[in-house]
Amino acid sequence: MNDSNDSPAPGWVGGFAQSNPAFAYPDPDLKSLPMLCNMANIDKLDRMESIKWPEFSWQTVPGDEETRCFQKFAPQISRIGYTKEGRIFSIICPQQGTYSPIFGDLNVEVTVTGQRGWVDEDTKTMAADMTVVGKVWFTEDAKEKKIVKTLMWLFEQTGWPFPFDKDHAIVIKTSHDDHSEEPIFPFVQGEITRFKSPEFARHVDEAWDVANIEVQIGDVEPTGNKLVDEFNQLIVDAFNLGAGNLLKSGNKLSWNIWFTAPELVDRIKWKNHADFWRHSIDVDHKSPDGQRSNPRYFDGTEFKPIDAVVDTELDKIGDFIKKLLRHL
Repeated sequence: MNDSNDSPAPGWVGGFAQSNPAFAYPDPDLKSLPMLCNMANIDKLDRMESIKWPEFSWQTVPGDEETRCFQKFAPQISRIGYTKEGRIFSIICPQQGTYSPIFGDLNVEVTVTGQRGWVDEDTKTMAADMTVVGKVWFTEDAKEKKIVKTLMWLFEQTGWPFPFDKDHAIVIKTSHDDHSEEPIFPFVQGEITRFKSPEFARHVDEAWDVANIEVQIGDVEPTGNKLVDEFNQLIVDAFNLGAGNLLKSGNKLSWNIWFTAPELVDRIKWKNHADFWRHSIDVDHKSPDGQRSNPRYFDGTEFKPIDAVVDTELDKIGDFIKKLLRHL
């Protein structure tokens, strides 16, 4: 890790990581800490580490390691916030615009629903527990496509919810790896060791620190309306065509999180941070601090969606529109 280029901001005190012996590695146990709402304690934040390189990885064909892809999500949006003693009170996870061959650009976000943990700047270590959901919704640009306009109009006639913004997003459940009944998963120090990452997805010489997360993607959260649930699944299926099954139920999503040096927190900016990024991605599909990379295999070859499969999904959308018309 980088020991020379960047220095941490002054004011670090530390001590929280050592306040309970159970917090220590090699197996940090954080159960004595409550899982906290991610935006409820911004007034307690003093410091942060920004995630400049969120490097994601997943199998484009679940179960086939030869199909593993690597993609850097938009830089700098994600960050971990904590007190000067080192207690974590907020974690902002990635969001970005992602292209669907059928619908155009869609927004996808990993939304933190709960967190707890610690950071120790002296040893460049951290440990946290998190719960998250995936969220998918249409961008402003996508709403200009004929098929999306048609679907929005039909949903307006029924009064049913349509995923036109984050508040109405399609929600995808996650869990701790294979433990589908356990929503809490660990955020631990170091790179993932279960598979090897290519050098283009590693930042050893420029990052301050690195940690990793692995979660299992679950089912789309039901809404209680059979046709809306069917539509939401169709949208997620179409998204997965363009994203190589990134959010396919049962797939495992992993990411190595490469940090820059600790900084002081501006609490007002922290509160508004996610909205600022979402607006930027919504309006021009660009992140303020640089774009994501395209999904690539280990050898650097870019992932490409399969056109024939896209045609099959279009047929499914057409059949769904016929169902909606019969319902009106």
